[in-house]
Amino acid sequence: MTLATQPYKGARDFYPEDKRIQKYLFSKMREICESFGYEEYDAPILEPTDLYLAKGNQEIIDEQTYTFQDRGGRSVTIRTEMTPTVSRMVAGRRQELGYPLRWYSIPNVWRYERMQRGRLREFWQLNVDVFGIEGIEAEHEVIVLADQLLKRYGATADMYVIQVSSRALVQHIFGEYLGLGDTQIETLIRLIDRMHKLPEDAFIAQLDALLSPSQREAGLVEDLKKLLVVKKLSELPPQVADHPSVHKLQSLLHLLETSHVTNAVFDITLMRGFDYYTDIVFEVADTDPENNRSMFGGGRYDGLVGMFGVEPVPTVGFGMGDVTLQNFLDSHGLMPQLANEVDVYVTLVGEALYPRAQATLDTMRKEGLRLAVDATGRRIDKQLKTAVKKGIRYSIVLGDQELDSGRFMLKDLVDGTTEEHGLERIVSIIRDRRSNNQPGGAINL
Repeated sequence: MTLATQPYKGARDFYPEDKRIQKYLFSKMREICESFGYEEYDAPILEPTDLYLAKGNQEIIDEQTYTFQDRGGRSVTIRTEMTPTVSRMVAGRRQELGYPLRWYSIPNVWRYERMQRGRLREFWQLNVDVFGIEGIEAEHEVIVLADQLLKRYGATADMYVIQVSSRALVQHIFGEYLGLGDTQIETLIRLIDRMHKLPEDAFIAQLDALLSPSQREAGLVEDLKKLLVVKKLSELPPQVADHPSVHKLQSLLHLLETSHVTNAVFDITLMRGFDYYTDIVFEVADTDPENNRSMFGGGRYDGLVGMFGVEPVPTVGFGMGDVTLQNFLDSHGLMPQLANEVDVYVTLVGEALYPRAQATLDTMRKEGLRLAVDATGRRIDKQLKTAVKKGIRYSIVLGDQELDSGRFMLKDLVDGTTEEHGLERIVSIIRDRRSNNQPGGAINL
């Protein structure tokens, strides 16, 4: 039997050129998170299945997770998200930690889902969470952080929209204002969460089906249809205009404006799929018609830490997946051309030169140069072709003559020029060009 060379379905191999992209994405994430005072953490990839059952349901565990029994008979699940895990970690040291906590992580997560554009079964996800702030300042901070991260990648405000809503407000409207029961509200929230994926007639039919005959006769279908097209807080029915979450949303949108976040809007249809959200929720969506979809989101989940038998901690956070982020950057032409990180390809000329060259190579590495040394003994032209294939911009030829004289030929494989310098000058040239991010181009021999 011949073994397959493809990775597991829904997962990716990261060849060096792919890993360069990932390093670029992650470096910006770390840079922005740490500029806001967030600290990085991590945790095991396996969790007890009960952790996900606590705020999910058995159907989701059975159909969308990688769950199995370990050799000790314990049911374990490969993590599908980081929120339950970080809540567990905070609960474990509830009294020891200093609040507010600002934590972030970039873990590998797995979900057994139907694959489509922007969705794989294995992906990496930036998680940003702030613990211990009850006020709207927490929502403001994490949304501004997310906005600044996208802008650090080169995005502009017209490329995405930040949608905000409130689960508490929606629960109040559906329950107190419209008089729906708890089961109806739960079903309606899940229906609205996928309404943009349904034909309008199918959505209306399902909406009609979840109401009782008396509710339909009272005109609740029309009331709901009117509510779901509300675009501004001022358009909400007067009976709900004084709800605390309306005031929170008004304050949040005002704060975002003062922080130059100009593309935040109220969207009553924003539900967020997870049951643990308790109030403000938000999503960031791509405005490109070719990639018009939600990229990431989050919100307030004040109850999760308390599930572990400790005093609850007010919490706000979001998760940003690497697949949807890269699709966004690609669709807007924001992904840079990332060159090979090796500075110099060193070609060796002459028999038994490798041992003699070590002192020079060691000096160059100690000076901070990243070298790839060709010790194959091939002709120089073949060695240089390898450098070209790898996308390495510079090459140096080392032979007995060069080692004797201390003068070396530095060849630029992009513009074809050659310079002769001493070792100290070559190190200086490479450092300067690296710090200036000198772009690559077509490589010539």
